[in-house]
Amino acid sequence: MKATVIGLGAMGAGMAGNLFRAGHLKTAWNRSPERAHAAAAAHGFAIADSLEAAAGQADLVITSVSADGDLREVIDRLAQVMTAGSVVLDTSTVSIETAREVSARLAAHGIHFLDAPVSGGQEGAEKATMVVMVGGDLGVLEQVVPILQSISRKVVHMGAVGSGQATKAVNQIMCAGINQAVTEALAFGQHQGLDMDKAIDVVSSGAAGNWFVEHRGRSMTQGSFTPGFRVALHHKDLKICQAMLAADHTQLPMVEMTLVHYDRLMNDGHGDEDISALYRLKRTLFGEGF
Repeated sequence: MKATVIGLGAMGAGMAGNLFRAGHLKTAWNRSPERAHAAAAAHGFAIADSLEAAAGQADLVITSVSADGDLREVIDRLAQVMTAGSVVLDTSTVSIETAREVSARLAAHGIHFLDAPVSGGQEGAEKATMVVMVGGDLGVLEQVVPILQSISRKVVHMGAVGSGQATKAVNQIMCAGINQAVTEALAFGQHQGLDMDKAIDVVSSGAAGNWFVEHRGRSMTQGSFTPGFRVALHHKDLKICQAMLAADHTQLPMVEMTLVHYDRLMNDGHGDEDISALYRLKRTLFGEGF
């Protein structure tokens, strides 16, 4: 079995590249030709002339798009060209309702759907170290696990369609809290006049150690916010979490606070920076900034 990748953004391009190097990629396609050709040039794989040409007769299509509406559009087109028994595995972050809706649309054509959001950011996609949280039929997942192993370090079946997205929501809320804690603490440390390289090294080695402080601590304290995971995308994901919470008539302070902060960053033109750009706002608490 070989995979076709639809969507060659920051995540999709890395996944397609790893699939190609592992011998698992059939072809790929992206709505923007410029981005498609840039990804192909970087990784060496072939680009199809259209989504329909890419997905026709494909056994497995992996989708990676930015928003719910994009996924619905792609799914409607896939349903017209893919054959019964084939599989669509979506790595996007969308609402649970959207995941269930597109699953039903595909099922009407005999096509299997797995909602399989990923964690690890652009670096994880490029280095094949992502974690994949999957909702859908376990038997279908088992058929495609050998392919997923070439783009990730861990694949976990979470339950029925929608449970993958529910798990990703947990991940995104936790990322918001980690971002708040790390940026605030390091802004405090920098204000205290500490050698931040040493401070980051020592706290990373203790109980406060985490991936974010290890991989983003030094860059943020130096005023560099090259995107691994963009502010605007995390904002979109947290809006999904907010809507899920609203359905239960509740709010989570961390979600609400982070959305307010991301709104400020986006309004100031920082939406395409890494989420560590929250450090910009934390520095202003001390009358400092970049």
